[in-house]
Amino acid sequence: MTIEMKPVAWVRNRRERPEDDYWGEIISEIELAEGIPEAAFDGIDSFSHLEIIYCFNQVNATEFPFTRHPRGNKDWPLAGIFAQRNKDRPNRIGLATVELRERRGRSLLVSRLDAIDGTPVLDIKPVFRQFGPQGAVKQPEWVDELLEDYWK
Repeated sequence: MTIEMKPVAWVRNRRERPEDDYWGEIISEIELAEGIPEAAFDGIDSFSHLEIIYCFNQVNATEFPFTRHPRGNKDWPLAGIFAQRNKDRPNRIGLATVELRERRGRSLLVSRLDAIDGTPVLDIKPVFRQFGPQGAVKQPEWVDELLEDYWK
């Protein structure tokens, strides 16, 4: 089966390479694609957070192992690709929950988006509390170490 998608928007920011860490100061602009009317953003500024679904289009689509040590660090356990948030994925799809800072006509300014300049956005959804985790979030200890510098 083949699935085709067209970008609904594009990411604009100062990050040019798909690198880990130090995303905290990056403010991104999400600019609607041609053919998508500005009205598609009507009402979006009444939400504080959005989910951005995007394509890691600038990551090589080479073969990769479905199990590996996160970031190649042998101090961390082997983990399957679906137990990681790595950019090297079968369908190269990324997902980020961002803070909406401002709407500017056909653009949104957001923080906490770990997508580089020129990234195609596949969909934008408002965050509803009712769809968030209900209760404590469980994760292994190595995730805290892995993300220590991610949002700095």
